[in-house]
Amino acid sequence: MAIITLTTDLGLKDYYVSLIKAAILSQEPTTTIVDISHSIPKFDILQASFIVKNSYSAFPLGTIHIVGIDTDLRSDRCHLALKVNGHYFIGADNGLFSLIFDKVPDEIVELDLSQEVNYFTFPTKDIFVTAACHIARGGTLEMIGKKKESIAEMIMLRAITDPDMIRGNVIYIDDYENVICNITRDLFDKIGGGRRFTMFFRRTEYNITTIGNSYSDVVEGEMCALFGSTGYLEIAINKGVHGAGGGACSLLGLNQGDTIRIEFQPA
Repeated sequence: MAIITLTTDLGLKDYYVSLIKAAILSQEPTTTIVDISHSIPKFDILQASFIVKNSYSAFPLGTIHIVGIDTDLRSDRCHLALKVNGHYFIGADNGLFSLIFDKVPDEIVELDLSQEVNYFTFPTKDIFVTAACHIARGGTLEMIGKKKESIAEMIMLRAITDPDMIRGNVIYIDDYENVICNITRDLFDKIGGGRRFTMFFRRTEYNITTIGNSYSDVVEGEMCALFGSTGYLEIAINKGVHGAGGGACSLLGLNQGDTIRIEFQPA
């Protein structure tokens, strides 16, 4: 039984997600459909890539992942089906896939599928589902597209370092208002070398001087920093969600792209 996951920016107010699922079940009734997220901010490739990157490998090998973000077909952009690390991915060649993988995909094809409709406003349903169901039936990528050697590249913001400092950026804010930035544990250990440090934010009256192992290392309502399951630095308020004092995003006034600065005690 095939598994198809869905990640889109369609939200749940409208009927669009149900149409995608109906199209899958009409072609492959025994398919297991898993929603990863439909709450991606509209056209937000960075957040979509973060969510897919940190979730896809938990699924069984052979899972097919439809990523319906910024899907319009243009003269300078095509639709792709990929195979990477034993998983299949279908979506637009808009740079998103380059943010998910740390290597060139094992197989890449530019989709060449005819539509049963003559309008082109919903490729996630009309193109991506057809490709996904073809793969679910055991079909090869070569049968639904022409081989490509590369995908569109998009470079994620990288943390900047000097011997006594790391300056990173917020790359994701979750529903608990936890703030995740592009500083990895490996980078922190490499630059810090076990030295004392102070972590500074947009609101200068707040700072952090320790790294914890869990949210409960501090009392409820207190701020903490830790390296989460993604491997990236996370700033959080223990049980400080919206309506209960606010999470780190609200308290610190941080938004995606804002700077997090860590200054280490000089060696």
